[in-house]
Parts: sequence; C-alpha cells; structure tokens
Amino acid sequence: MEKIFPKPLKKGDKIAIISPAGAVEPSQLEKGIEMIKSKGFEPVLGENLYTKFSNGYNYAGSEEQRLKDVNWAFNDSEISAVWASRGGYGCQHLLEGLNLKDFTKNPKWYIGYSDNTVIQSFLLKKGFASIHGQTIKTSSFGVTEESYDLIFDILKGKKPKYSLKSHQFNKPGNITGELVGGNLALIYALLGSKYSFDFKDKILFIEDIGENFYALDRMIMSLELAGVFKKIKGLIIGGMTNMGDEKENKQYEESFDEFAFKLISDRISKYNFPTVFAFPNGHIKDNRPLIIGSEVKVKVEEKVRIEF
Repeated sequence: MEKIFPKPLKKGDKIAIISPAGAVEPSQLEKGIEMIKSKGFEPVLGENLYTKFSNGYNYAGSEEQRLKDVNWAFNDSEISAVWASRGGYGCQHLLEGLNLKDFTKNPKWYIGYSDNTVIQSFLLKKGFASIHGQTIKTSSFGVTEESYDLIFDILKGKKPKYSLKSHQFNKPGNITGELVGGNLALIYALLGSKYSFDFKDKILFIEDIGENFYALDRMIMSLELAGVFKKIKGLIIGGMTNMGDEKENKQYEESFDEFAFKLISDRISKYNFPTVFAFPNGHIKDNRPLIIGSEVKVKVEEKVRIEF
C-alpha cells in the first residue's frame, strides 16, 4: 500500500494538543505550547487535555474522554497536525474506537512516541505516515531545542538526513525500505493483534526505557519467536535508558546502555541484516525524529547515514 504523507503546514495552521494516555499538569506543557506559538502555529488544546482519571494509573480522563479528544483532533477540518502531550499508558484502550472518517480526506501529522507507538501503528495500518518524535511534555524536561526544530522541519515538508558515528555492534550494509516501529514495549504489546506492525521487508526501529534486563530480553525473544527478525531487512536501535537496577547499573542514566545493546546484539547474532545501534531517538535528551511509514535509505559503513 502506498503510504500517505500529510501536506506541509504553513504559518498560522492549527496544531491540536491532546492527552491520549497519561495525565499531565498545565505547568508541564507551558514551554511546549509557547514553542508552537513561537514557530508561527496556533496550538488548540483538547477538551480533556488536563483531565485526570485514576484507575490503577493516572490517566488523562476516562477512555471515552480520551477517545473523544483524539477523534476530534483527527477529524476536525481546521486542525493541521496532532501532537500528543505525553505517553505513559492508555493508547491501547482507544484502538477499537478510533475514527478516521474525515482524517482520510485531510490527513494530518501525528507526533508522539512511547505509548503513542500504538496510535502510530494504527495509522500505518490505514496507510498514513506519522512522526516518531518528542511529546510536548518533554520540552520541559531538558530535551534539546534541536529535537523540536527537526520536528518542525518535517511539519514544513523537509525530509530529514542523519549521519552518525559507527558502533561496535553495528552490522554493515546498504538497504532501502519502509520504516516501522517505535517503543519496544508497545511493539511487543501489539504482537499477535490486528494492530501489530507488518514487519515483512521493513526496517524496524526500537527504543525503550525503564525495563529490567530480563524484561528487555523477554521482549526481544518474543519478537524472535514471532518470526519478526526473519521478516525484517534492517534494524535500528535507539535509546535504551534507565535499564536494569539503578543501584547496580553504572550506565543507568546514560542514553545508550551498552549492556542492553549487547543483549540485543547477542539475540540477533544469527541474522545478517544491516543493524544500527545508538540512533538518537527515544526517551533521551537529544533526539532525531523519524518518519514511521516513510521509505528510508540506511547505509551502515564506517559512518552511518540515514536518509528519508
């Protein structure tokens, strides 16, 4: 299926901000909202952006409230892009009720990461690309300005090109393919469902945060047992941070946990597809946004080049 890319935004266009998962405080979004205004766009806040609903987790409203906001943002003809306030947990609740009736006539960029991987997988199933980039909340948590500038570049129609240094676990090769993936825990959570990514001949991106090493290994094993690594033609591994036990792991605060990388490298050692470790995207401070659903050229040599 040919993927559909939303048209570039122009000055004055409206960007909806919604909370499809965890609850947020207004103070956490102030910086991000001001940033959207400073770039010449108009932020439009979802009705339940700051709603709170506690049910074993602090959600940004009930399932009905969160779904209402997502469907409004997707289908309102005045909205040109949809930006998630944060991730957390809760996007899976919404999958059965998502409605793209008017979205298909007026496709728009969806921007987010972490739990938003679920919504991005849903959109891709329907043929729509999305931006795996920072949420609004993380702008107040020390994420670099460039991480956001690069998202605005994509919104304006500029395709990214990245160059990074090699990593000891990289596997060389040149490939072109469609990029799928996002947060590993959510890729894993969707396996076996109709909302799971289609991995055949794709380039898979994974990143994660806050997992025990055995849990990371279990998720990678699950992908192995589901035949994912037999299907993909390339793999990009992003941030792996706050992994294992904080008291025991000297790299706990690092963006790229070398032991996590070694675990993944060992598990995929029997495969020969080109592999990139330590790509700067994920729950880390300095991010390079990715376009899920886009064709991407990946060259893994002395240096790594990734071009959309």
